[in-house]
Amino acid sequence: MFPVLPLLLLAYVLLSVLCASATIFNNKTDEDFLLEFKASLNQQSGVLSAWNTSIELCDWPGVGCSLKHKDRVTVLNLSSQGLSGTITPSIGNLTFLKILDLSSNKLQGEIPSSVGNLRRLKNLILSNNLLQGEITTQLKNCSLLESMELDSNLLTGEIPFWLGGLSSLKAVYLSKNNFTGIIPQSLGNLSSLEEIYFARNQLEGTIPKGLASLNSLMYIDLGENQFSGTIPKRFYNISSLILFRVTMNKLHGMLPTDLGVHLPNLQYLRLGINHFTGSLPSSLANSTKIYSLVISINNFTGSVPPEIGKLCPNFLSFDTNQLTATTAQDWEFLTFLTNCTRLNIFDIQDNMLGGMLPSSIANLSTQLQILYVGYNEISGKIPSGISNLAGLTQLQFSNNRFTGVLPDSIGMLNSLRVLGFDGNQLAGSLPSSPGNLTQLQRLYTDNNNFQAGSIPYSISSCQSLIDLRLNSNSFNGSIPASISKMKGLIILTLYNNTLSGTIPEELGLMDGLIGLYLSHNNLSGGIPESFENMTSLDMLDLSFNQLDGKVPLHGVFSSALYCLLTSLYHFCVPENSNQTAQKFEFERHTNRGPKF
Repeated sequence: MFPVLPLLLLAYVLLSVLCASATIFNNKTDEDFLLEFKASLNQQSGVLSAWNTSIELCDWPGVGCSLKHKDRVTVLNLSSQGLSGTITPSIGNLTFLKILDLSSNKLQGEIPSSVGNLRRLKNLILSNNLLQGEITTQLKNCSLLESMELDSNLLTGEIPFWLGGLSSLKAVYLSKNNFTGIIPQSLGNLSSLEEIYFARNQLEGTIPKGLASLNSLMYIDLGENQFSGTIPKRFYNISSLILFRVTMNKLHGMLPTDLGVHLPNLQYLRLGINHFTGSLPSSLANSTKIYSLVISINNFTGSVPPEIGKLCPNFLSFDTNQLTATTAQDWEFLTFLTNCTRLNIFDIQDNMLGGMLPSSIANLSTQLQILYVGYNEISGKIPSGISNLAGLTQLQFSNNRFTGVLPDSIGMLNSLRVLGFDGNQLAGSLPSSPGNLTQLQRLYTDNNNFQAGSIPYSISSCQSLIDLRLNSNSFNGSIPASISKMKGLIILTLYNNTLSGTIPEELGLMDGLIGLYLSHNNLSGGIPESFENMTSLDMLDLSFNQLDGKVPLHGVFSSALYCLLTSLYHFCVPENSNQTAQKFEFERHTNRGPKF
């Protein structure tokens, strides 16, 4: 018989060899699967060039290994590496994986069902790719999943009901895809859920009441969908809520009178482009952390409560509603708002605000960059102290009932890029001070009563102008030849004035000009031959003047323009004049967008 001790030693040696072999096999398994994944990608350079057998697996860029289980991959992070191709099914064999981040690449195809084999997975981050198809059902096996980030892809289908069974889920990012259908009621079972981002899909139906029972919820973004019905009232009682965004849906109803009382942490409230009605509740002032408040393009009525002015947001937009103001008391919210030092965007245009604009508007934050008060019924004078708002880049007083003269102090707003006070009843002469605004790109003075004097020569100092509208006033004198110095000008409207003299030959040097409108003046002489060099010209209107002579035959006149000549005027229009008129319509809402 063999001695017992040698047999035990032999068994121990064999067991050790088997364990070592198993370890080697496991190491090679993760390495092989990653090399298979690499082979499925079109981008083999960059970080992936270091993925080879001459380098230890755990030293590969983007690869993290377990401390307890040596050489088993637990983290794969290849975010923003310019990768393209497909995600190979072999990725599902990395069974120790906890974090998979392939975001911000150009990956295509479907999410492989093998991802459902990653039972230890906590964070799945595939956002900002070109992934297609539906969310694979196998993902329901990833019971430890805490974060699912699939936003900004081309995914389709419905949001799966089984998401409600992933009890550890804290964040779901599905925005900017092509999902359809409704939000599953089952999501109301996710008691740990903190973040829901479903914006910019094609979702419909009502917002489930169950979501409003999730007391841990901090961020919910359902904007740019087709949701209808009312907002469940329980949402207004979630004290942890920081962001609530439902912009651009079909929601209706009134805001509760106690809105804000139970939302001490609310920072972003975005309700724009819906069908909400009723008045703004003064209780909203209790949400003292508000950073962005946007209720634009709804049907809110009544005056703005003074208490609202005690908030201190960065972005405040009430535009395109039916809000009213007739007395100084109705404007009290604006006076309170002067205590807010961080206000950056303030938009109250397109309402029914009347009365006189309080002079306190000049005491708003010097951080203010965008101020829109146009398309209301405001009367009186434009406060001269407006020049205190030195940080303004866009200032719009358009289409109100302002009278008096344009304050010369406007020229002190050196950062202005857009200035509009068209459609008012301003009179006197146009001050020369706007010529100091060297960064100005758009200037709208049209449809006023400016009548004393000619167009200021100083306007030509605005070398950054691309759109200049001086039409429908009573400017007289000749067209300043110095206008030609504005080489970047695209649109110039001078029609409906009393301008006289000849058309300056120098205007032909403005080869970037697309629209030139000089009709309904007292201009004489002929069409300058230099206009033949205006290669970008698409709309030329010289009608109702005293022009004579021949229409030039070359350049744009021989191809892009259709010209009609009579004994009294020349009328030239392009064949696509409707498109041109739409193309250069004044964009008043220059700061909108994911951002409502």
